Amino acid sequence: MNMPDEQGATIPRINQALLSSNRPPGLKWYVLAFILGAIVAWGLYAFSVQLLTGMVVTGINRPVMWGFYIVNFVFWVGLSHSGTMVSAILRLSRANWRRPILRGAEAMTVFSIAVGGLFPLIHLGRNWTFYYMIPLPTQYGLWPNFRSPLLWDMMAINTYIIGSTLFLYLGLLPDLAIARDRAQGMRRRIYALLALGWRGTAREWSIYGKASTLMACLIIPVAVSVHSIVAWDFAVTLVPGWHSTIFAPYFVIGAITSGVAAVITLMIIIRKAFRLQDYLLPVHFDNMAKLLLVVTLFWSYFYFAEVLTAWYGNKPIEWEVFSFIATRYTPLLALMLLGNTLVPIIALCFRRVRRSIPALLVITLLVNLAMFIERFLILVPSLSHKNIPFAWGSYTPSWVELSVMAAAFALFGLLYTLFAKFFPIVAISDVREENEALAQSSKVGRSEMPTIIQED
Repeated sequence: MNMPDEQGATIPRINQALLSSNRPPGLKWYVLAFILGAIVAWGLYAFSVQLLTGMVVTGINRPVMWGFYIVNFVFWVGLSHSGTMVSAILRLSRANWRRPILRGAEAMTVFSIAVGGLFPLIHLGRNWTFYYMIPLPTQYGLWPNFRSPLLWDMMAINTYIIGSTLFLYLGLLPDLAIARDRAQGMRRRIYALLALGWRGTAREWSIYGKASTLMACLIIPVAVSVHSIVAWDFAVTLVPGWHSTIFAPYFVIGAITSGVAAVITLMIIIRKAFRLQDYLLPVHFDNMAKLLLVVTLFWSYFYFAEVLTAWYGNKPIEWEVFSFIATRYTPLLALMLLGNTLVPIIALCFRRVRRSIPALLVITLLVNLAMFIERFLILVPSLSHKNIPFAWGSYTPSWVELSVMAAAFALFGLLYTLFAKFFPIVAISDVREENEALAQSSKVGRSEMPTIIQED
């Protein structure tokens, strides 16, 4: 982004460029929305078959009572983490390059946790009894059972959905006012209602800054606690391969890894779809790739520590689970290690790769594919190969589970597509603030120097 000659002429240009996604949709948008909606409709049909017939239409069995539904639950909850984590940490650290990234990351969090929160409800079986999962006392004395991980999940997910939605909405307020002032008709009335009378006064900006900092401080422990609770769903059991004190930090770092990779993927798609090459620059991808490299190193350490602990403890059943994974699921294990360790660690060490959009797209998609496989390898082999050999079994997902999984990805894409069409996908006020800082200069000796030096 070049430093403008006249700041006043730049602000309308920024507004026009970053609000271009909110123009009336064209044919391509309708085609994309129709395809995504059709996949969601097929998933609803598959779920209705399960609802009417029972869980027998899934591949879930004894001893594998958790299948693709719980794999998807863990994956989507993990995917939601880096949206708020990246946004909150970068806000608190005041990293200037963060500004074009924040909105897309925060929206990813809200939609990911909304999709992930559906899977415990889908997995219930008798889905009409979902109210037993709500942490409210009943006259039957059945609830709340605070020793049940279902209660922990519901409380954690509800807290995280509320917190991340407020975090996203708070950041949207100034941009909703900008959209209100440029819109007409029904859109103007809706934006005016959502903007809550924002006028951009000094007092409003002061309160906005304090509230943003406070929300950033609060959302980080909430994000960490949510995936720790998901990890405890596994760790509090006595299933070999799950009963481990390292599961909470291991799940959290895995969630951050998949989330950072997903943020980069979405940045690439947004940059291409809305022609934001002047705002999402190579330096943004370079810095995010460095962050992905760091968290990938952390994940590799935790995975090595988990295997090392099982090997050193030398409990036959614990080591048997790892041996079973290595022999029965060799291709999946190799792809997981390749995508989560070897490829990102080696490739992202090179600056040319970190600034290559096609290379980053391939790497980040591979990372999330490997992370989904990792969730599968945590869940299915441990259940199918437990302590008693005569209870060993196998698991293959049915068309119903695969259809619901495809519908979940389509629902996330549809929600994100709708959000990008009706709301600014890049934080206009943050980009304008960065641009104003770039326009300022300070005198050093006899030379005028820009306040912030930005890499091309």
